[in-house]
Amino acid sequence: MESQCLSATGSIAKLSSFTILLLFLVSCLTFTSTEAYDALDPLGNITIKWDVISWTPDGYVAVVTMFNFQQYRHIQAPGWTLGWTWAKKEVIWSMVGAQTTEQGDCSRYKGNVPHCCKKDPTVVDLLPGTPYNQQIANCCKAGVMQSYIQDPANAVSSFQISVGAAGTTNKTVRLPKNFTLKAPGPGYSCGRAAIVKPTRYLTADKRRMTQAMMTWNVTCTYSQFLAQKTPTCCVSLSSFYNDTIVNCPTCACGCENNSTDPGSCVEPDSPYLASAVAGSGKATNSPLVQCTSHMCPVRVHWHVKLNYKEYWRVKVTVTNFNYRMNYTLWNIVVQHPNFDNLTKIFSFNYKDLTPYAGLNDTAMLWGVKFYNDLLMQAGPLGNAQSELLFRKDASTFTFEKGWAFPRRIYFNGDNCVMPPPDAYPWLPNASPRPTISLLSPVITILASLVFLLSYA
Repeated sequence: MESQCLSATGSIAKLSSFTILLLFLVSCLTFTSTEAYDALDPLGNITIKWDVISWTPDGYVAVVTMFNFQQYRHIQAPGWTLGWTWAKKEVIWSMVGAQTTEQGDCSRYKGNVPHCCKKDPTVVDLLPGTPYNQQIANCCKAGVMQSYIQDPANAVSSFQISVGAAGTTNKTVRLPKNFTLKAPGPGYSCGRAAIVKPTRYLTADKRRMTQAMMTWNVTCTYSQFLAQKTPTCCVSLSSFYNDTIVNCPTCACGCENNSTDPGSCVEPDSPYLASAVAGSGKATNSPLVQCTSHMCPVRVHWHVKLNYKEYWRVKVTVTNFNYRMNYTLWNIVVQHPNFDNLTKIFSFNYKDLTPYAGLNDTAMLWGVKFYNDLLMQAGPLGNAQSELLFRKDASTFTFEKGWAFPRRIYFNGDNCVMPPPDAYPWLPNASPRPTISLLSPVITILASLVFLLSYA
C-alpha cells in the first residue's frame, strides 16, 4: 500500500496541496467501520469466564459462565452459539447444561466415547424442561439472555464441561483460542482468552471461601455493522403545532423491489399473507415485513402531544412491521436533553442511563411485565404505546429548531435511522411567509388606470 501511494504522487503533482492531502487520506488509510464501541454503553460487553474447578487424570472440569454486561442489548431466541478452537488435541468427555452441535470423529476411542472430538466445537444451550440431572445453575434457557438493566438475574448463562487430552496443571493447560459468539447471528467479536485471578466461592454455610484452580476470561463486544448490512428500525416524528408528519426516510432499511425480490415484503390484505408467514420454505426467523416506504421491521414514532405552562407531553409508539417476529422483552433507548426532568411515564418502565458523569440525557424504556413486554407481530396488536411528561427547564426548553425531538433512538440495541434535521416539524412562525406590501393593491390600480388612459 505504501509503494502504491508513493507511485501515485507523480500523477497528482499538479493538483493543489489540499486535494493531494484528501486523495492521500482516501487511498492510503483504512477506515474500520466495525469497531464495537457504543457511545451510550461504552463498557457494555459479554464476558465469558472459564473456572477450572477440579483436575481429572487426563484433563480438567470447568464451569463456563457468560455474563451479559450490556445495559440494553439482550440475546433473544433462538439464543447464543459459542465456539472456539482447541490449542492441542483436547476432547470433551461430557457436558452439563449445554451440548455441542456435532460430535465429530471419535473413531480412535473405544469403549467410552467422548461427547465431542471436534477441533472447533460449537456449543448451544439446552432447552427449558431439561431433566434436572443434566442441569446446573443458570442453564437451560434456550440460549436467551436478558439485558443487564431489564433482568439482571437472567443476564447470565452457564454450563459445565469435562475436558480430556488436556493439561492437568496450571502450567500444562493450554487456553482455547479463536472464540466466536453468535447471538443468534453475527455481530460479536471476541478477544483472546486471558488468565485472571482465580474466582472465589462462598460455601453454603457462608463460613468458608474456596477458589477455582485456574480462571481465564474472554470478552466479546457487539458491532451493529457486523450484525447486519441494513438497519433494523427507523424513527418518524410529528407534533401538535404542525400538521406535517415526518415519516421514516424512504428506503431506510431497504427498498421494495418486487421485480428482483418478489418475496421481500407482503401487503396486509394480501391473500398470500398466511402462507408467507408460515415460511414458504424459508427459515421462520427470517424477517417478513409489511410493504412500506421505509421497509423497516420496527418503527418508533415520537409525537409532541401537548404543551402546558410548566410541563410538556410526548407520546411514543413502537410498531412492529415484521410478520414473523414477536419481540419479547423489547426495549428502546432515547437520547433527549430533557430526560433530566422527566416527571412521569405511563405504561412503560424507565431507567436513566448515565454513561458519562454529570450528563443525564439518555433513558431506557421497556414494557411492563405481563402487560406490554411482548411486542406482537405485525398487525392490529403489533404496537406498544406510552406517554412521557417532562418538566420544562426555562434555560433550555424551546419548541424551535426541532429541539423537542430526540437526538437518537435505539431499538433492542440497534441504532434507528432518524429523519434529516431539516425535515423536522417546525413552529408555524418559523416557516417562511411571503411578504405582502400594503402599497401593492394601490400600485396595481394605478397601473390599470394608466393602461386604460393610454388607449382612450
